Amino acid sequence: MDTATLTDDDRWRIALAKDRRFDEQFVTGVHSTGIYCRPSCAARPPLRRNVRFYASPAEAEAAGLRACLRCKPGDVARDEAAVRAAIDEIRSHDDAPSLAGLAALTGYSASHFQRIFTRITGLSPAAYARALREERARATLSGAARVSDAIYDAGYSGPGRFYEAMEGKMGMAPSAWRGGGRGETIHWAVAPTTLGPMLVAATARGVCRLSFGEGRAELEARFPHAQLVEGGAEFEALLADVVASVESPGEFSHIPLDVQGTAFQERCWQVLRAIPPGETRTYAEIAAAAGNPKAVRAAGSANARNNVAVLIPCHRVIRTGGDLGGYAYGLDIKRELLKRESGR
Repeated sequence: MDTATLTDDDRWRIALAKDRRFDEQFVTGVHSTGIYCRPSCAARPPLRRNVRFYASPAEAEAAGLRACLRCKPGDVARDEAAVRAAIDEIRSHDDAPSLAGLAALTGYSASHFQRIFTRITGLSPAAYARALREERARATLSGAARVSDAIYDAGYSGPGRFYEAMEGKMGMAPSAWRGGGRGETIHWAVAPTTLGPMLVAATARGVCRLSFGEGRAELEARFPHAQLVEGGAEFEALLADVVASVESPGEFSHIPLDVQGTAFQERCWQVLRAIPPGETRTYAEIAAAAGNPKAVRAAGSANARNNVAVLIPCHRVIRTGGDLGGYAYGLDIKRELLKRESGR
């Protein structure tokens, strides 16, 4: 849900669910006890008639409330500042700072700081540092004269560490990132479906493109240096599976994908794939589930950069209030996919 347009009923449901994703968005004031809490406070829920919601601890205190000693809502701003300081420290070093060093920098114990960092960013400090290096590598591979230069520029100690870190994540070989699929063989076909002609393309690792209304020309524009092969015996079996998943949407997590994005984009895509058929989510809900409730625009960008329609079901994302929003292949296809998945 869009945190900028939360109603009090929304906030009450969040408080009953003790949803930590919204701890930075508001506090719950309990006027029968005179305290205010984080939405995730573990205390027994108060009666609804005694509750008011406030945008910040300062606003709650101005209303005469004091901070809960159990969940310490006043520490939210301090937690955010500590995480920002740690991120700045991680970004300023090629080698990831130690957890103990980051904790000392922020004034927390190591274990407590790890919990705070993970809660706010969705990653541990070590995982965040790894993701940062991966993003640096992806950014530099497109412009480096040699792949090895990009690997060292991204902060890896050598190619071995880079390939180990990238295993199962980057999809195409690292050299392909700077060459429009150079060295890759991509099998493809345009299949007729009840939603219109559908382009499906796949490397040996999985589907790298699924789109409607496109053909070889668009595929060549995306992968100008790849070897494009139309059809193929093994590809035909994958194609049939993909077409079946579009015609009768349901569970298609077994279909392998070969996609690339930033660490946050890939988390958003994982969240999209976890949405059950027949259900929808807003951009704000996607951002929160991906570990950063404030990154609503980035979640929208991740949606737009999805190269594999349906299999990464960006059609299941709608605007707050239920409006369908946009869709790269037109609202008629989006509406039909949602209709099929809901069984209507």
